[in-house]
Formats: sequence, structure tokens, C-alpha cells
Amino acid sequence: MADPTRLHPETTLGPVTLAVADRERSLAFYRDFLGLRVLTDDGRAVALGVDAAPLFILLPQPGLRPAPRRATGLYHAAVLVPDRVHLAHVLRRLIESGYRFGASDHLVSEALYLDDPDGNGLEIYRDRPRANWPRRGERIAMATLALDAEGILGTLRDGAPRWQGMPTGTRVGHVHLKVGDVAAAERFYRDVLGFDVMAYYPGAVFLAAGGYHHHIGANAWESAGAPPAPAEVAGMRSFVIHQPAAADVARVRARLAAAGLETREDGDGFALEDPWRNTIVITTAPRPAPTEVSS
Repeated sequence: MADPTRLHPETTLGPVTLAVADRERSLAFYRDFLGLRVLTDDGRAVALGVDAAPLFILLPQPGLRPAPRRATGLYHAAVLVPDRVHLAHVLRRLIESGYRFGASDHLVSEALYLDDPDGNGLEIYRDRPRANWPRRGERIAMATLALDAEGILGTLRDGAPRWQGMPTGTRVGHVHLKVGDVAAAERFYRDVLGFDVMAYYPGAVFLAAGGYHHHIGANAWESAGAPPAPAEVAGMRSFVIHQPAAADVARVRARLAAAGLETREDGDGFALEDPWRNTIVITTAPRPAPTEVSS
């Protein structure tokens, strides 16, 4: 029987909502450059994703300033692509466009880092097979090493499919937060929400459900003791944690109520705030659209 104090092992992350200053500028980046598709656009919010699954919801608000570096909030939202070939496509696009980016090998994954036009941090990465993830006792071993960019680009040389935007299977893999206190973040995300600690890093903790290397990262590298960013700046407004079923959502909400935390209704789930006013929506995973069967 599943441990009622832990999140379900099939926990995944859903869309990240970002406030942005310029709608067309952000569409040029997320749609035209990164290759996400506009799924819905009601004039107030634009949902972009792959297939029917949104990865980002953009809230255009003219006049927003970039978030101050020292404030708490989003460090990066991480887009997980299904394989090395598609990471190679992104890498080549970044190189050919001259877009500024960073890159690292984390042992469990290979990652590219960049900022959107508002300064919101993004990671685009691919996972190595889980069986190959190194371990230190009960923890996952991660590091920050130089990326084998030549090896990644080499996957495009032998009949690889051409770039057609982000592929089926792309999703939000994790959210990395800037927090004011790493120990307090661990207590909230582990003891209250029910994630497991997967790795420690100097000034950071990484947590996940189901043995993943991390769904949540929390660091205080630039934000120790810092307050949340003010409302008039661009940045993350919320992120979604998916549970497999309504009973799992209810179980988490009951645990939060027992801990004295306030929650509020939000669609088919509920929302709450972490200690740095990051809004978290906990709901069931969207069901895939039914497949038509020809007679």
C-alpha cells in the first residue's frame, strides 16, 4: 500500500504560468524559436505546448519589468525532451541563431540553459536511462560537468529527422526555485507536500516522487534571506503538480489541512502557496483525448 505521507509515485508536473511583458515578443520566442504550438489563446492567456498538453501559459501584462536577481521565485522551468536527437536540434538552433545559452552534463541528464525575453530561466534537457543514473547510497548522484556538445550534435548526421518543433512526449520535467532558506524549502516540499529528497548540492536540495532525480529544485545561491519579487515584475505565477487520480489529490489536501495550511479551490484541484508565495496547483493529470476508431 502506498505511503499516505508521500506523493504518489506517478506524480508529474504540469504547465508553468509566466507573466510576460510583450505578447508578440514571447510568442516569437516560445512558438517560433522553441517550436511550441499555441493550443489556446483567449486574449488574456496563451497556452503553448505539444499535442494537447500545455507546457507554458503566458499572461501578457505590458509594463512588467524583469524580476530582480536577488528575489525568490523561479530559477528555471525545465522542458524535458524525449531523446538526445531532439536535444541536438535545440542545441543547433541556439548555436546557429547566436542565442546566449549555457550547457551542463548532470550525470542523470544533459541540459541547455537560457532565458526567455523577460529573463525567465529555462532549461531544456534530456534524461539518460534511469538504470544508468549513478547513486550515492539512497541518493541520486548529480554533478555539473562540461556538456559533450559535439557528441550531441553528432546524432544529427546520420539520417536524423529534421526539426519540426518540439516533439510528442515533450513535457515539463521539473521546476527549480530560488528560495530564501534551503532547509525551510526541504521541510515544506518533503515534510508537508510529500516529495522525497533525492540529492543535496552545496546551497541546494533536489526532491522528487517515484524515484525521479528531481521534480523540484530549491537553491539559495542568489536569494538567501531574500523576499519574493514584487507583483509588477515578470516571472512565474504558478506551476502544476499532477496526481494520477482525484483520490490522490484529496489525500494531499487532507494532509495539508492537518498541517494547518490554507488551500483554495482551483478547477478540479486546489491551490496553495509555498513559504515564498509561489503558487502551486495540485490536480489530476489531464486524460488523453479518445482515439477515433474507424468502422
